[in-house]
Amino acid sequence: MSTLSKPNTGALVLGGSYVAAGVARSLGRQRIPVWLVRSGTQTVAAHSRYVRGMLPWPADAGEHERVEHLLELAERHGLDGWTLLPGDDETAALLSRSRQRLRQRYLVAVCEWDVMRWAYDKRLTQQLAHDVGVDQPRTWLGGADFSAADVRFPAILKPAFKRERNRFTTAKAWPVADRAELERSYAIASTLVPPEEILLQELIPGGGECQMSFAALAHNGRPLASLTACRARQYPMDFGRESTFVFSVEDPAVEASALRLLEQLSYSGLVEIEFKRDARDGGLKLLDINPRVWGWHSLGARAGVDFIHLYWRHLHGEELAPTRARPGVRWMRASTDLPTCALELAAGRMGPRRYLGSLRRPLERAMFCLDDPLPGLLDMPLLVASMLRRRLRALRR
Repeated sequence: MSTLSKPNTGALVLGGSYVAAGVARSLGRQRIPVWLVRSGTQTVAAHSRYVRGMLPWPADAGEHERVEHLLELAERHGLDGWTLLPGDDETAALLSRSRQRLRQRYLVAVCEWDVMRWAYDKRLTQQLAHDVGVDQPRTWLGGADFSAADVRFPAILKPAFKRERNRFTTAKAWPVADRAELERSYAIASTLVPPEEILLQELIPGGGECQMSFAALAHNGRPLASLTACRARQYPMDFGRESTFVFSVEDPAVEASALRLLEQLSYSGLVEIEFKRDARDGGLKLLDINPRVWGWHSLGARAGVDFIHLYWRHLHGEELAPTRARPGVRWMRASTDLPTCALELAAGRMGPRRYLGSLRRPLERAMFCLDDPLPGLLDMPLLVASMLRRRLRALRR
């Protein structure tokens, strides 16, 4: 199936979060139709003027039924040749595992499963980093006796991947301050996921200035577009589920480590690789590989590399000259950055001058923009409502 003869094909995005809103804006500004499949509880993207249609998602169905649902949507709504984009880890894994079947109808914007599994499963990510000589935190795999592990506390427990949502997989990590807390937390985590899917990892010291990323659109392990960034603030600040303030930088060491991983995988597609610079010795430690659209991707457009539109062009057969983002460009999501900074100011870890200085231009706002204002106006109320619903569910449990 050739899509070059179908210039009016659009994009079908799985999810409705602020990430999906950024995707819709990137493509919608190029007059590319964007529809959403509501695959989660977040709905802010549905209010974007660049979203032309909303389609349902069988939330309680199995993987086979979800794939058949996507194929049925293509048949029912004439979506042949449209680009299918995931909005999170789980939908990325779903599309990757069923990539060959979905390619009967769609351009599937994920890498093949033989590649993705090395990023999706953190146990394989550990092996990959070891094989190419990229440093990483000391890690012990669950299913073994952690009592014999030579662990330096504080440490963290985290899932190898997110098979299903529960309080362990939803959290970025569970901190453990000592061996007694490790035993308690591990016992609880083992009731939520199989023990062999739990990782115990040393906690790398350092603040937001040590959180680094390399983001890229790659083809066969070679970047077509790239950006190196410092993820200076996140929400929550200690083990953030998402970044709230990010700025582009030049850091050859981050880029070199990331390129070794991409080349080893012969990776094709969008990817964000997270590192932390160890405050003890300045060395880089690999944290995660995210083989999908990441939260702060819209920083790229402001810095000269619109990752989403470039990926669209690449999937449609266009030759791209390699491009790099310019440093010194900032990105902020106000609805999560403001509460993060309020807590940092109250604790004395940040001063008002430092906070205000971080808002210098050029600044890309994750949600508010003049050509599409409604998602920015609704982001905070919808986020608060979502947090309250989660809190009520937790209290019921």
